[in-house]
Amino acid sequence: MCSKIKGWLLGTGQEDNIFRSEKMSLAQMFLQPEAAYETISQLGELGCVQFRDMNEGMTAQQRKFVNEVRRCDELERKIRYTTSELQKDGFKVVDLIEDFPPAPNPKEIIELEMLLEKTESEIIELSANNVRLQTNALELTEMIQVLERTEQFFSDQESHNFDLNKRGTHNDPEKCDGSLGFVAGVIRRERQFAFERMMWRISRGNVLIRSCEMEAPVKDPRTGDMVNKTIFVVFFQGDQLQSRIRKVCTGFHASMYPCPSSHQERVDMIKSVHTRIEDLKIIISQTEDHRSCVLKAILKQLPTWSAMIKKMKAIYFTLNMFNVDLGSKCLIGECWVPQRHLEEVEAVLSEASLALGSTVPTIFNILDTRKEPPTYFRTNKFTYGFQTLIDAYGIAKYREVNPGLYTCISFPFLFAVMFGDMGHGFLVFLLGLWMVVDEKRLVKKRAGEIWKILFGGRYIIMLMGLFAVYTGFHYNDCFSKSYNIFGSHWVLQYNRTTVLTNPALQLNPATDQRGVYPMGIDPIWQSASNKIIFLNTYKMKLSIIFGVLHMIFGVCLSVENFVYFKKYSLIFLQFLPQVIFLIMLFGYMVFMMFFKWFQYKATATDIAYTPGCAPSVLIMFIDMILMNEEVPSPGCMPTMFPSQRTLETTLFVIAIICIPWILLGTPLWTICTRKYRKRKTERTGDTIMETIEISGKEVIITEVEKGHGKGSHMDEEEEEEPMGEIWIHQAIHTVEYILSTISHTASYLRLWALSLAHAELSEVLWTMVLSKSLTMTTNYVGCIAVFIIFAIWVFFTIAIMVMMEGLSAFLHTLRLHWVEFMSKFYSGTGYDFEPLSFKAILMADEED
Repeated sequence: MCSKIKGWLLGTGQEDNIFRSEKMSLAQMFLQPEAAYETISQLGELGCVQFRDMNEGMTAQQRKFVNEVRRCDELERKIRYTTSELQKDGFKVVDLIEDFPPAPNPKEIIELEMLLEKTESEIIELSANNVRLQTNALELTEMIQVLERTEQFFSDQESHNFDLNKRGTHNDPEKCDGSLGFVAGVIRRERQFAFERMMWRISRGNVLIRSCEMEAPVKDPRTGDMVNKTIFVVFFQGDQLQSRIRKVCTGFHASMYPCPSSHQERVDMIKSVHTRIEDLKIIISQTEDHRSCVLKAILKQLPTWSAMIKKMKAIYFTLNMFNVDLGSKCLIGECWVPQRHLEEVEAVLSEASLALGSTVPTIFNILDTRKEPPTYFRTNKFTYGFQTLIDAYGIAKYREVNPGLYTCISFPFLFAVMFGDMGHGFLVFLLGLWMVVDEKRLVKKRAGEIWKILFGGRYIIMLMGLFAVYTGFHYNDCFSKSYNIFGSHWVLQYNRTTVLTNPALQLNPATDQRGVYPMGIDPIWQSASNKIIFLNTYKMKLSIIFGVLHMIFGVCLSVENFVYFKKYSLIFLQFLPQVIFLIMLFGYMVFMMFFKWFQYKATATDIAYTPGCAPSVLIMFIDMILMNEEVPSPGCMPTMFPSQRTLETTLFVIAIICIPWILLGTPLWTICTRKYRKRKTERTGDTIMETIEISGKEVIITEVEKGHGKGSHMDEEEEEEPMGEIWIHQAIHTVEYILSTISHTASYLRLWALSLAHAELSEVLWTMVLSKSLTMTTNYVGCIAVFIIFAIWVFFTIAIMVMMEGLSAFLHTLRLHWVEFMSKFYSGTGYDFEPLSFKAILMADEED
């Protein structure tokens, strides 16, 4: 059963999937040009090969398949244009989530190119026709508005002045005899003021402008925007002024329309324009129906076309990474492949060559290399969220210990220590459980980046809530109230009168207590006046204990890296002094906390072992560092046990010795190994090739052969890291570790601080809000008030206690893992494994 649980946690039942990254191999491929496209297509479907760029110094224009990539870009442009036209008409483009089509072969590419060309031309033609028809309809609508709204600008007394110029502007200016004329039209509202000023200036005040706003905004056929326009009529006299006015109207993009001065002629024109508009509406309706049918037919095929083009572009982009030999007879590439997939990749290469009938098989070689491989952890939907938290700090170095495995438990537990409340934790647990149970439906939801992050960490949220319920049970805290599950172990020895008349009554642990509480905290502390003092001490000591254990575990994990990378010397030069320094000081402090709990009891017969004589562990620790002796109270012992001062002095001296051990050990070992290597080279003359890693940095010593003389040794020394840099790096590492040990231990006090703040804030919310409603009268006003106050309490509970406090505890827990825990063994200097995977490419594009 345990093995099954472990296999489910690790992903596929293999223990090194998340504890260490997958073992990778660098492979070399020799592909025939005719089989290259199909081979990369099959590898993209497999999704387990990361190709290296063999042409890093070449620009995109210098690569072999640059024209094919440009063709794909052009096809993507046509897809984007078609998508925009569909969205303009209100069609929703559905993304394919399953059953993606395979990559098209070269013949299908030509057919797809012709089909998209035809589709784009047809859509462009339909769009142009639609714009022309809509423009004509707009012009006729504006003409009706001009004819109807300008009626107020004319009167019977003025009509005879326009008999010779029935159409105003649209008569030939040369035939106009100088009588009063006018120009009518429509202009954008934002241009009206500048238009009128320009008219006044060119005519020197010899024009009369009448205007009124159109009833409703009109839609621009080209842009689709709603535009507010104004109807205007400009009265003038003279042929020269008429020409100027027409030029100004053209410059301001104003639409000029014929407008007879006679009332009857305007009425007749309005009737004829209405008839034209009705005919035009029929034509527009038929055109839109045809356009809708064409777009609906395209809508069904668009996701398939888009997926095919993206796959094709990814294939040619990958082929551009290959190196081409001089005769263009072979494509040479290198790739990283997980060792467990090597046989699958070889099978795919063989099948692709046989399918195309290639006479020369594809060559696939495994290379020996010192290049650092990419890091690949095989995760499932449970471990994915925790691994994402670790990768946000830095990608693990190849095959180094991955803290993501332990984070699955330590992260929700440390969160729960700060967020210990059964009620609030249960709300968080319900949120995570809902996303886990309904994940098949919620995975298709598109609700932005925040929802994506929240849903990706659904298992983290569920475990954080579950662990918060567990720690809240130990704190006996549920919405700031306590449960009397096991009954109180404090016995009241006083009568009722004594209790009611003494608000500050104290209970004697020696006579009023019945042993240790089974689990958690006695509920009687909820009504105690020194509740905060008790919980303050309890949670502060717990945070130090958990912090020291967490850091010791992190230091111990560094041994796994040293053993795996065969840096056995660092076990004695770094791990041992580091863990000894940590245990001699802070491990001893944790021991004194437990010893104090067991040593001093209220039932002790000796006054020296009663709680009143219990010394402060913090003061004792400070005295240990400063080597002071505190004067005890009368009847009390100066130490907790005999020879305590001797033991503390010994531990402190050992801890001080660890500092030069860390500082001098690695550099002196490096000097000795280099001298030994030189003597061995001079004595044997054999070829030596070694790799030494110092302080996490790899130093490569190249080949030195007998007979090369003095120059060979000079080259060797130049490739070695200078001893000055090694001393500096080691000094920085020593200072950083010694100081961080102290600061990191203090940093774990945030577990105590946030837990205490959460409990106190929850109690204030209960006391100041909900408890007020419970003391109100029972009439109908009190019932309504209780309902309203309860709603307010629920709102603040969810908004402040769950969301804000939960986010704060989450961030502090993340810091404890990134800095205090992972800094002891984790470098995070690797790079991620990014294979050619069509599924990943298409899913990423859908999310974007």
